[in-house]
Amino acid sequence: MTDTVRAGIVDHGAGNLVSIAQALTVVGANVSLVKRPSDVDVVDLLVVPGVGAAAPAMTTLHREGLVDPIRGWIAADRPFLGICLGLQLLFDGSDEDGAQTLGVIPGRTERLVDAPTLPHIGWNQVERRVEHPAFAGIEPDADFYFVHSYAGRPTPAAADVIVADTSHGTAFVSAIARRNLIGVQFHPERSGDDGLRLLANIVDAARSVVRRPPFTLDRVSA
Repeated sequence: MTDTVRAGIVDHGAGNLVSIAQALTVVGANVSLVKRPSDVDVVDLLVVPGVGAAAPAMTTLHREGLVDPIRGWIAADRPFLGICLGLQLLFDGSDEDGAQTLGVIPGRTERLVDAPTLPHIGWNQVERRVEHPAFAGIEPDADFYFVHSYAGRPTPAAADVIVADTSHGTAFVSAIARRNLIGVQFHPERSGDDGLRLLANIVDAARSVVRRPPFTLDRVSA
């Protein structure tokens, strides 16, 4: 049995698919696109990439029948990475366009508060509140690359998911984690060596659950 991690990148119609595919390949993953529900059954790590807006992304996910498979994957505690918009979609809804999103993390995506510039574009510090294996080997307060005007805000009851935050005006949440789920507001695929290290850590973590029974929706209890 191979220990190669099969990373499936969800195609929601606007993600930066080429850059994240190349970066995951560099760190040793076997990459494919997830365009239909059956594509989810043959991967080990599910990635929802950044770029785009919530409403069009959710429209595509609903049209292609991918909402329930994504929710089921997360409910089954399979390795999941959400990047930028992929992180924001985890919350209940988005103030960007009023979209109802996946609702797997209590909270909402809100416009950055008191931001000196919008969108927030460029390198900025990711200040860790807690240590997490995804950041192993990365210096505290390392810089990562951002492109966004909105960020997810967990409810107080879900505050334990927050791994790191970043300041651009008022501080916003820049990384969350819950068991095998991790979401980052920055773009690791555009963040140099530290971004590749973070992706490599996530791929390595996914390798530890590759030998679970294959994922299918009928394994997920209602």
